[in-house]
Amino acid sequence: MLRKLGTRFGAQLLPATLGLGPGLGRKVSGARGQGWLQPAGHDTGVKVYNSLTRRKDPLIVGSADATSWYSCGPTVYDHAHLGHACSYVRFDIIRRILTRVFGCNIIMVMGITDVDDKIIKRANEMNISPASLASLYEEDFKQDMAALKVLPPTVYLRVTENIPQIISFIEGIIANGHAYSTEKGNVYFDLQSRGDKYGKLVGVAPGPVAEPGDSDKRHASDFALWKAAKPQEMFWASPWGNGRPGWHIECSTISSLVFGSQLDIHSGGIDLAFPHHENEIAQCEVFHQCEQWGNYFLHSGHLHVKGKEEKMSKSLKNYITIKDFLKTFSPDVFRLFCMRSSYRSAIDYSSSSMLEAKRLLLATATFVQDARAYMKGQLACGPIREDVLWERLSHTKAAVKAALADDFDTPGAVDAIMDLIHHGNRQLQLVTKHLLWVTCHRDPAVLGVLLCSAPSSPTLSSFLRPLEFLWQTDSHWAPISVMEEGCVDRRGLLAARRSQNPSDLLKFLQLCTETGRHD
Repeated sequence: MLRKLGTRFGAQLLPATLGLGPGLGRKVSGARGQGWLQPAGHDTGVKVYNSLTRRKDPLIVGSADATSWYSCGPTVYDHAHLGHACSYVRFDIIRRILTRVFGCNIIMVMGITDVDDKIIKRANEMNISPASLASLYEEDFKQDMAALKVLPPTVYLRVTENIPQIISFIEGIIANGHAYSTEKGNVYFDLQSRGDKYGKLVGVAPGPVAEPGDSDKRHASDFALWKAAKPQEMFWASPWGNGRPGWHIECSTISSLVFGSQLDIHSGGIDLAFPHHENEIAQCEVFHQCEQWGNYFLHSGHLHVKGKEEKMSKSLKNYITIKDFLKTFSPDVFRLFCMRSSYRSAIDYSSSSMLEAKRLLLATATFVQDARAYMKGQLACGPIREDVLWERLSHTKAAVKAALADDFDTPGAVDAIMDLIHHGNRQLQLVTKHLLWVTCHRDPAVLGVLLCSAPSSPTLSSFLRPLEFLWQTDSHWAPISVMEEGCVDRRGLLAARRSQNPSDLLKFLQLCTETGRHD
């Protein structure tokens, strides 16, 4: 039983092989963050807004080779909508930044809630089993995420496949004196036993909602760990009778199964901070008997319907499904739309905002196309201000890296890149006034060395990677085949021309910095 294993719960799973579970360091002072323990481990070089402290803290993970991240997944009872997509896309972008720019290997676990009141209600309405409904919409969710170019987690874990582990987790909380069972077969977390440690995310927790007269809770604010079965509902046997798990205990158990008593990053929408994430913290810290379970909580802002100041949600019937959205706009447009605001801020959805993102994406794609034409020698070669371009390149590299290190400031990074593109367009305009479909003569040795050095030299290749998040799904940055052609071979240039990677953009600017001589 888990209650016998204590803080070693889950130790024989991924933590044993990945070296997860960093030690804790010193306490950090500060009004809201007092009591937060800055973890020991690998400093990523990023400062991230931590909901536990309500300030930007250095992001220090247990290991760069195995950074632990738990993401709350969907409750699969209906189609996902753009409000869901906004959160998942934003965190996908952050995950890619941590991986590609700051060198972290992310181990991400996502829990799938496939048993819930909403699932049971919807299944009854459709006259199918809850399991069939959940399976249908789980697959639908995964297809939507793939269509939006969201990387899948390292592993999905379903609630219904981990019921014995959830029961054992609840037993451990009871054994540690923080939960109680009732004659009706329910199990509740005893919130008063938590004392002043409850409220790490929200400070003072909102008051409890009114309870029905037949409630068997000791205190109105206690929350369910196990729910006694109701007639016609699916259930599992337990020491307290037939029933099913409460919502909050699911994520605590699933995360602990993989990562044990220490977690680097936990993410979700801001609406999950209370009560869901607050209750997860309480459950895990009393089960593992640790002072701090999750080190960093990241919360994304809501997607609002412009002009209504209300979040997009099914309950308000103001949502757009992902499938319907993708009939009009591409996933790249939506990803750029998300990148143009901080992941923490609320963002207004409107046709005009999507059209603006589409316009920016088109401007970038047009520039890439012009860059290809320049590389092929299909544009007349005018004079290039090499010194100005080098200065711009250096400035952009520093600006993009600094923006991404500052709580993943994608708006700042996008602005820096768009400014560079704007300057590149000004250079192109100089040479396109007299468009000639001729080949400009260049020194192949200089060009070959330039292309060969693209992945490692202090050029645009090292800091245009954020643009990859708009086009690519799961491929990693790789040098073009000119590397294998000996750098000066003409075939390498042909390979570069055929490339569909946005690195074509950098080729133009690299050429601009080196080709000052023309025949």
